[in-house]
Amino acid sequence: MSSHGSRTGQQNGSHGLIRRIFSVQESGLVIVIAVMVIALTLLGGTKPKTRIVEIDSAASITVFDEAGEGHVAGTLPDRSISRIEVTVDGQTTIYAGSVGYRASGGVRRVTIQETVNKFLDLDNIVLVLKDASFIAVMAVGMTAVIILAGIDLSVGSIYALAGVLGAMALHELGPGTNGFVAVLAGLGVCGLVGLICGLANGAMVVGLRVHPFVITLGMMAALRGLTIIIPQQVYGEQSIAGFPEGFTRGFFKAEIAGVYPVPVIIMAIVAIGGWFVLSRTVIGRRVFAIGGNETAAGYAGIPVGRVKIIVYTVMGALAGLSACMSIGYYGSAETGAGNAYELRVIAAAVIGGASLMGGRGSALGAVLGAVIIELIGNAMIIFDIDQSWNQVVMGAAIVVAVVVDQAKRRLSAR
Repeated sequence: MSSHGSRTGQQNGSHGLIRRIFSVQESGLVIVIAVMVIALTLLGGTKPKTRIVEIDSAASITVFDEAGEGHVAGTLPDRSISRIEVTVDGQTTIYAGSVGYRASGGVRRVTIQETVNKFLDLDNIVLVLKDASFIAVMAVGMTAVIILAGIDLSVGSIYALAGVLGAMALHELGPGTNGFVAVLAGLGVCGLVGLICGLANGAMVVGLRVHPFVITLGMMAALRGLTIIIPQQVYGEQSIAGFPEGFTRGFFKAEIAGVYPVPVIIMAIVAIGGWFVLSRTVIGRRVFAIGGNETAAGYAGIPVGRVKIIVYTVMGALAGLSACMSIGYYGSAETGAGNAYELRVIAAAVIGGASLMGGRGSALGAVLGAVIIELIGNAMIIFDIDQSWNQVVMGAAIVVAVVVDQAKRRLSAR
């Protein structure tokens, strides 16, 4: 009897754990991402890829022809090479198949022609996550704004203005500036510009008592105009480059294990920080309370205006951070950057579970929503679909997410 009761308790416990896992808001998004990854892996096909391996200067290299005869590296054309043996400190590595040998500027390289899965390739996976990171960082802030039952249409323009002004500061510092100084300057200028723009949004929404849609729509146009005017007046150009090497390849585009993961790492840090603030702090609970019922929150003693200003300010600062990541990774800034980003950022937040009615949302969900958006874009590239359809897909995704959210609300009410 006791053993039966024990088994029943264990079963109930396991069922309860499963229910708790699937009741988590982000679990559905994880399932969607898993399904998309499996589908793209199975249906995406393969592609040729050239892998380059740099050879140590102390290594000895022997190239072999199809008859198995060894030759000095560089004396045999690639089409005649069947394998290459590289020996360092008595250890031999063999490269076979479609291989080649290159030597220039004192650097020796072995090239290997491979066939890889179009989607399930490390470079492609990091590319998807890197592209998602610029949107996800802003989507975390947008989620907090939407939880407040607000909206910010100016994020794309803040992103562009912060990027341009940060690029101008870095350009003036010059290519030889110390990397640490350059990173601090870039983060400081981009973050400060974004923070000031976000503060202006929040102050006007609260002080003028105007709907945030109107305020941020006006800011979107005004800031976009400044983004075009300022570099044109100062440099006579619409793109700015010439950053310190320590800012780009030394930090934001630092190579680790053959990939460039710094933007992805920053995205993860922002996601964890956003989750902690929204779910584990007083300011986070106040944000949810205001979004759920602003009048009741005011009667409960919550400083509604102050919280709104803080949230919009953080939104702007995160847009500035995303801009700094972008110019650091790409090594330049242009006035057209961030066009239509407001659509993608809002889509990421809404797909991630934020309700446009306010009161519900998740920082981790926003990041997963950004990943889903980039997976959709990556799928369109893999299947050779015209990229002009990208905006159509984003708009449809927002509509579907809102309809699903409304349906869930009606079911919950019943």
